Amino acid sequence: MTSSLPHGATAPAQLDWHDGQPFSIAFGDVYFSRDSGLEETRHVFLKHNQLEERFAALPPHGRFVIAETGFGTGLNFLCAWQQFEALAPADARLHFVSAEKYPLTRRDLSQALALWPELAPWSAQLLAQYDTLTPGWHRFLLADGRVTLTLMVGDVLDALPRLDARIDAWFLDGFAPAKNPDMWQPELFRQMARLSAPGASFATFTSAGVVRRGLAEAGFEVKKAPGHGRKRHISHGWIAQPPTAGWRPPWYARPPQRWRERSAIVIGGGIAGAATAHSLAVRGWQVTVIERLPRLAGAASGNPQGVLYTKLSPHMTPLTQLVLSGYAYSLRTLAAQLPRDGKDWAACGVLQLAYDAKESEKQQALSALGLPLEIMRQLDQAEASELAGMPLPSGGLFFPQGGWVHPPALARQLATHPNITHRTGRSALELSHNPAASCWTVSDEQGPLAAASVVVLAAASETAQFDPTSHLPLKKIRGQVSEVAATESSAALRTVLCGEGYISPARQGRHCLGATFKFDTDDLTVREEEHAENLAMLAELAPALHAALGQPPQAIAGRAAFRCTSPDYLPLIGPVVTQSDFVRAYRELARDATLQPEADCPWTAGLYLNAAHGSRGMITAPLSGEILAALLEDEPAPLPADLMQAAHPSRFLLRDLIRRKLALDES
Repeated sequence: MTSSLPHGATAPAQLDWHDGQPFSIAFGDVYFSRDSGLEETRHVFLKHNQLEERFAALPPHGRFVIAETGFGTGLNFLCAWQQFEALAPADARLHFVSAEKYPLTRRDLSQALALWPELAPWSAQLLAQYDTLTPGWHRFLLADGRVTLTLMVGDVLDALPRLDARIDAWFLDGFAPAKNPDMWQPELFRQMARLSAPGASFATFTSAGVVRRGLAEAGFEVKKAPGHGRKRHISHGWIAQPPTAGWRPPWYARPPQRWRERSAIVIGGGIAGAATAHSLAVRGWQVTVIERLPRLAGAASGNPQGVLYTKLSPHMTPLTQLVLSGYAYSLRTLAAQLPRDGKDWAACGVLQLAYDAKESEKQQALSALGLPLEIMRQLDQAEASELAGMPLPSGGLFFPQGGWVHPPALARQLATHPNITHRTGRSALELSHNPAASCWTVSDEQGPLAAASVVVLAAASETAQFDPTSHLPLKKIRGQVSEVAATESSAALRTVLCGEGYISPARQGRHCLGATFKFDTDDLTVREEEHAENLAMLAELAPALHAALGQPPQAIAGRAAFRCTSPDYLPLIGPVVTQSDFVRAYRELARDATLQPEADCPWTAGLYLNAAHGSRGMITAPLSGEILAALLEDEPAPLPADLMQAAHPSRFLLRDLIRRKLALDES
């Protein structure tokens, strides 16, 4: 089976077209009924999950979650979305989670969906965001954020155990049991039961005995109903009470929803803060963004050009898995939010040069992963030079979908929403919480700035300045970028070049290159010696381009800012617990790390953080807003559970407690 983890290639679906309809070569089966796929979907999945009645009965701000075992052409998803839009309250939200082992190419998906002109208003929105998909999980925001699609590319039996969600209705779809026996296994039915909300329903086109028995053994009530067209029977049913879940680490659990109203304060106006504000605002939250600088994205998010830099590991570490999901989400966000005009962003591709033997060996290992060529391909020296528009000393890996973005433009656009208010030029100095009112107040030296049910700290290294977060192991690293006026020769550069440093094609007549890494300094003065370092890196990376800028380059300028990183270089995204409360709750782990404590985590109610995106902020920060929104709204997580834990703020407290680095007498 192909894993949902990106441990190897997940091949696109291989299709044949029979009388204009898609046919799976791998499974020897059709994707939908030859007679009327649309009516069969409505009969099997919509009618027998009672979606018409359930959508209409949703309360204001209601939420409905559907999970599907085979995305295929997306027909079931589009039909459900169409019905939801027609019947659900205007402020209700639909979440659709689907697995697909062999995703269709965009061309095949477009051709298949063209068979259903009635669905064109919905299929057009999906196709606008759909592109070649890497193995892993992909988040789509549709209908102005009212509809969320989480597409898990990989084997469903690998994906469902990693899913964190409460499912209201199941579309048990996929190729017939006789054609695809590997999917229709008892483990599938057990995972369905585990993930189901009380009363969750299911429907499936098959009435095969192995499916009906498997569902019944997992706890579902199973019924037969007349099929559609030539199909004699289908199966449907529900699960009244899902099985009791086994032990799960309470320090990674979702905090209970204690907020009384959808209001939040986001401290920090960079990409992470703006993405958080945006994800909450499209869900109906009233958000106040507090930024200490005079404008949004004035610190590390303020560089003229940020690179969509997908530096991967051939070992598919948690960071690489996060980067793959975040990279695709950032590209969809850019396409939806900014014009591709060469001013705010340019999809010019990113060329990661094999600048030494070690890097070349690493790139060979990455190429062996078999990621789609539309995502990444290896170029020799001649190919790389031709693509870049100038001579290069080596070949490398080319990421065609990548490019550069003007980060302030993205931050401003994400934070431009009727539900978002900005308070710039004000420093959040104090947090106070009123438990009785479930309300936080944020103040500066002049008094209160804002009050809300929830506070999200997205202020980079300054996130640790508050008492509840003072234990966080955040590091700040000075980085200086240089801006150099383009010459007639350097303007020929057509793609971002990366190695030890980077340089982007000219934006408004200037190249951006960098960036330095300086530890143990609080000084942000622009330094000539760091300009020299950046130029020296460029000379190593691309000597011809360095020479094309002139000797010395003219009109050099730049800026310095602090990156914020964590010890494992993964961001910190999630709820906050103070060190003393954590130690009191789980001190026994210092003596025996194998224990499974039952005590609920003593969360600091309504306090969350989003920080430490480091030099990968353009890749990981946009998706971080969806992670926090999913936690606050009790929605399906946009990432597998193990990746959610890998980015969880509690991971360092747990590690240090087990290693006995924390004082056990804290009270």
